[in-house]
Amino acid sequence: MKNEQLAEGRTRHGVARLLLERGPITAAAVAETLAISPAAVRRHLDALVADGEACMRDAPRRGQRGRGRPAKLWLLTESGRARFGHAYDDLAIAAIRFVAEAAGAPAVREFAERRAATLVDRHRTQVLGTPELADRAKALAEALTREGYAASTRRVGTGEQLCQHHCPVAHVAAEFPELCEVETAAFAELLGTHVQRLSTIARGDAACTTHVPLSGPRTAEPDDTTTTEGTPS
Repeated sequence: MKNEQLAEGRTRHGVARLLLERGPITAAAVAETLAISPAAVRRHLDALVADGEACMRDAPRRGQRGRGRPAKLWLLTESGRARFGHAYDDLAIAAIRFVAEAAGAPAVREFAERRAATLVDRHRTQVLGTPELADRAKALAEALTREGYAASTRRVGTGEQLCQHHCPVAHVAAEFPELCEVETAAFAELLGTHVQRLSTIARGDAACTTHVPLSGPRTAEPDDTTTTEGTPS
């Protein structure tokens, strides 16, 4: 059974790769190229569609309109393309390297500050909608989760620990730590208090963890954890 599942997985990957390289393409062309049955091709195509990795459209008609339904063409969606990886990180690093070489370190920091300000400003009203600092930290975690950072908060001693379990720019920040430094400063400005960055994914840690000190100690209760995604670190 395990070997059959592995074979199915390899065939589906082959179907997806063909859609990537030659799509839009008909199911018949996929079957002919991969030397598998049309029924098997349709099964894999249906599975890719169900997973949001492929879609179908009608082939354009050429010449006189013939009878019958137009041929169906299959191609990958953006999600389907993601299974083959991308070079976005390499492009971002190359772009920032160019900025650093052309305009110097201050320009890199200015770029990082503008990026952080844009991120924070989108959620400023929501985060500042509560007077309690702990609640503002929780609102910030929820905002970061919507931005793809899988963030959560939990009470640790006399403060809140803000954890970002994912970082969309970790590979870039590993070379340009200004991104992390400026982000931390933006959190402090938004929350209205000094914060301390304890760990970062860019440095190889499991999460980006920021300590938000509160005004006084509070005993943690069993459900005193707000998690928007994942497990707090």
